[in-house]
Amino acid sequence: MKKLFTSSMVAAAANLMIAPSVQAQTSAMPDTLAQVMKTKTLRVCSPGDYKPFSFDHQGKFEGVDNDLVELLADSMGAEVQMVKTSWSNLMSDFTAGKCDIAIGGISITLPRQQQALFSVPYFTNGKTPLVRCEDVSKYQTIDQINQPTVRIVANPGGSNENFARTVLTKAKLTMHPENLTIFNEVAEGRADVFVTEAAEAIVKTHEHKGVLCAVNPDKPLKPAQNGWLIANNDFRFKAYVDQFLHLERLSGNLDRVISKWLPKD
Repeated sequence: MKKLFTSSMVAAAANLMIAPSVQAQTSAMPDTLAQVMKTKTLRVCSPGDYKPFSFDHQGKFEGVDNDLVELLADSMGAEVQMVKTSWSNLMSDFTAGKCDIAIGGISITLPRQQQALFSVPYFTNGKTPLVRCEDVSKYQTIDQINQPTVRIVANPGGSNENFARTVLTKAKLTMHPENLTIFNEVAEGRADVFVTEAAEAIVKTHEHKGVLCAVNPDKPLKPAQNGWLIANNDFRFKAYVDQFLHLERLSGNLDRVISKWLPKD
């Protein structure tokens, strides 16, 4: 009896020690869906410099992602509150809780997934060279670009910089401080190649007709997909966002929104 009593006491003590820990973990779990529906505000992080996904146009964010996230917020009876960030600070701002979701043409990568969840992909993209139109035949492959005589340019903090530093290691890399004017570096002859996502390369080809050309945007050097960042462990909100995107795709509205912002020629 003494042994049985001692074992019971030990088990009870262990349960008492575990219970607060489990309770703390449970209470620490994020519940963005409940929070947004209560506050009527969806805080949205975006660098706002990436057409066609999210672009800060004189204080108004517009693009594929912004059209869609407005509909997401509306489904919860909430208003969107944009939070401006940068590619260098995107993950730190998001994980610090400055916003409920992050958008803007964010590539789904394993390093990012180590820190947060992603929604299901809503767009297939991939690394594509943007060059002067007369140089298209010169920069068709990674081997052609990854040469000491080729001047490449990248913007800091995102997957473009990572691709330049890990794949194009032999090319001469120059960093450009922001994504809004980096295209001029190629257009005006200070760089030969800017490797960015296919969608952005298509947009800039359209904006700089006859000057800048995307190289095989339908066959990227490195395929990728875009998704929205969701707080780590917030599987309830992820399920909600995933279902929202699924329904938008089924209805055809996802394709309509993408077609609205992505040039055809």
